[in-house]
Amino acid sequence: MQTIRIFTVGGTIDKVYFDALSEYEVGMPYALEILEELNLNLDCHVTSLMRKDSLEMDDADRELVRQAVEGADENLIVITHGTDTMVDTAKALHPLYADTGFNKTIVFTGALAPAIFKKSDAMFNIGAALTAVQTMKPGIYIAMSGEVFAFDAVKKDRAAQRFVAL
Repeated sequence: MQTIRIFTVGGTIDKVYFDALSEYEVGMPYALEILEELNLNLDCHVTSLMRKDSLEMDDADRELVRQAVEGADENLIVITHGTDTMVDTAKALHPLYADTGFNKTIVFTGALAPAIFKKSDAMFNIGAALTAVQTMKPGIYIAMSGEVFAFDAVKKDRAAQRFVAL
């Protein structure tokens, strides 16, 4: 069984609500809790790289993600990320494949509602990403809305609240 590295960078999936502030903030990664609830027979290791809303991410943050992916010992990588700019971060990783020896399978996922909400898509999307990372050939993918998309053939449809193929 191959080890799966899960990098968390924040986004809605990890948001928590603070009554006193009447707003959401990115909290601790929920990936570990979700993995425990799913009781999977997988070897997963979670590393938190940052806790940011994806709209606040910049080129330096994407470089940190790139370095983490490039330096990871594992070839199977899931990245939990905010849905607004996950495609941008995926595009920033694509130059890694210019090196013909780079053979990692990277799957981005997130949630349209915080994982702490009963009706969140977080658990489903993480499950889809874990399946995709084990079955797809090396490359970069987005696992959202019940589908696995090539990173450069998908967009977030804000009005429909789902990801759709281009």
